[in-house]
Amino acid sequence: MANLTLQIEPIRSDFSLKMRIYDSLRNAIMNMNIYDDDAELRLDERKLSEQFGISRTPLREALARLEQEGLVEIQPRRGVFIVRRSKAEILEMITVWAALESMAARLITERASNEEIAELRDLFSTFDGEEVRAHIDEYSDANIAFHQKIIAMSGSELIAEITDRLLHHVRAIRARTIFEKDRASRSIVDHMHIIEALEARDADLAAKLVREHTLNLRDHVERYVDLD
Repeated sequence: MANLTLQIEPIRSDFSLKMRIYDSLRNAIMNMNIYDDDAELRLDERKLSEQFGISRTPLREALARLEQEGLVEIQPRRGVFIVRRSKAEILEMITVWAALESMAARLITERASNEEIAELRDLFSTFDGEEVRAHIDEYSDANIAFHQKIIAMSGSELIAEITDRLLHHVRAIRARTIFEKDRASRSIVDHMHIIEALEARDADLAAKLVREHTLNLRDHVERYVDLD
């Protein structure tokens, strides 16, 4: 299963050293499936400093900033660990996401162009029936991109700002659970219905379908996922 450990990318040359380290580490954590059972949550400072080719001082400064953002926890004499939320916290996050994404869908029917809405359909143009199961990793990425695009197309900076705080955890849970209980096949059907409602500019239906789709994720996590 992909993204169980940090995938460090080369640091960019257009930032200060501290910012480059922070940026690279944050991207790696954000792209990691932290709720998979085999995910490696402990960060090895020595190994990271070797990968970056730096001393531990700027690395620790970057880690301290990530701790302030709630992405990692620095435990004295134990090490640095990527933060996972409890099941109760995840359920609450998904509930909040459902409300915000539902509002975003309503705004899309008022603000987005036909061309922008058509881009949602393009995300799934290569997936149909067996294609979903045969390319589950690619579909998982498209699934997450769909929900991020719904938020972005709403044109609401505040909704985008609030959901960005939840994205890391909700995204990781979506990536983990898309493999379970044939959720991928049911997910693509839901997405097509949502797109049709948006194309029809039916605000009430689009908002309802988006909310129900995300709350179905919440129900699945509550019933089948062990996080504690």
